[in-house]
Amino acid sequence: MRETLVVGAGIAGLVVARELVLQGHRVRVLEAVERAGGQLLRKTIAGIPLDAGAEAFATRGGTVRAYLERLGIADRIVAPLDAPAWLHARTGTTVPLPAVSLLGIPSAPLAEDVVAVVGRRAAWRGMADALLPGPVGAKSATLGELVRRRMGDGILEQLVAPVVEGIHSKHPDELPVSVAPGLVHHLLRENSLARAVMRLRTDAPAGSLVAGLDGGMGLLVDTLLAELDRYGVPIEHGVRVAEVHPDRVVLAVDPDADGDLEAEGEVREGLVVVAAPGLVDPVGGRAATRTATHLMTLVIEAGTDAARALAENPRGTGVLVARGTDVTARALTHVSAKWAWVRRAAAGREVVRLSYESPPSVETARRDAELLLGVSIPATAVAAAEATTWLRAGRVEVDPGILITGEQVAGTGLASVIDHAHRLAETIGAPDSETAAGRGTDPVERTAS
Repeated sequence: MRETLVVGAGIAGLVVARELVLQGHRVRVLEAVERAGGQLLRKTIAGIPLDAGAEAFATRGGTVRAYLERLGIADRIVAPLDAPAWLHARTGTTVPLPAVSLLGIPSAPLAEDVVAVVGRRAAWRGMADALLPGPVGAKSATLGELVRRRMGDGILEQLVAPVVEGIHSKHPDELPVSVAPGLVHHLLRENSLARAVMRLRTDAPAGSLVAGLDGGMGLLVDTLLAELDRYGVPIEHGVRVAEVHPDRVVLAVDPDADGDLEAEGEVREGLVVVAAPGLVDPVGGRAATRTATHLMTLVIEAGTDAARALAENPRGTGVLVARGTDVTARALTHVSAKWAWVRRAAAGREVVRLSYESPPSVETARRDAELLLGVSIPATAVAAAEATTWLRAGRVEVDPGILITGEQVAGTGLASVIDHAHRLAETIGAPDSETAAGRGTDPVERTAS
């Protein structure tokens, strides 16, 4: 039996490798760096184990929970603090996000908590949504276009954009409407975007819209690695792939040791599944677009005035930031307030994490944290600080002859990535099936788009 080569050991690669080996494939995973997990990254900072990448998953649809149940770790699912996030608005004020909203889209544009963020003029423009026929905006390609047509630029840029960027690291104009499942369906039923949001929130299952894992999302990586080890799936680290084809990969070499890789290395043959975000654009042969997110985690020393103030008066689970303010960060997560397991592990210290579009200094992060949290945090109170950068791949066109999964085709979010990888494995089927001969991923791609 020929090998199935999975290129990339991020979550998509680990999931598709597990599902394929369960179907009888002889699987080998090739990974360019020395660790697995992709955007699920665990770091120990000041002795505290923390998520340094994705820290939560969306509960809507139940995709992730169902997969965690299959892995036997659903009992480790935990909910965050039951409190809303806050928003640092363009006015420079920091206020709680509207109580009933979805990705920042308000269910009542003239509610006082909406007016406090966008102003009364933009709120009145948002009320035009109630007067528009339901089909207006229903065929929008992006979430940004939909909100702009229904509620105007003010609500989009001052309220929806900060929330979406804080969650997905992308502007609503860069995300498909499908990022909010069911939104267009309810828009057409209710003839109002605001009422569609209300309906989705009413129909949502009890509990938070997001969840995490006790001990961090790294537990998912550990569990998948243990599964692959149990099934005898080797993972080769430090292996860079320069070219992918349906039936082979060409490894990259650096003959001059100058960092310039060439596609003249070893050829590995087998059924190829690409699960490496940003590896290549299989159609154009170019590197796919990748967007960097820069994180800075600060640990505030226990017993300091700053730690006490943060513990006693947290601003919900964190603060999102509108563009055009005096703050450089795009969002702040009060990690030790959001997750009870971090609070226990931190033992009196406070942990905050800020995200940026450009690499920040520790001083920039400290200053931003002070402004967003309304608490004085002197430099002497910062016990540790650590920066992390991770990349997100943009969507690419897919050659039907190449099997590909991961964020670049599935879209953002753990649920989308797991679902796509799982369905791709089912599409490939057992080693002796027709799809295993490399006929492509058309059924999965059409569903994911």
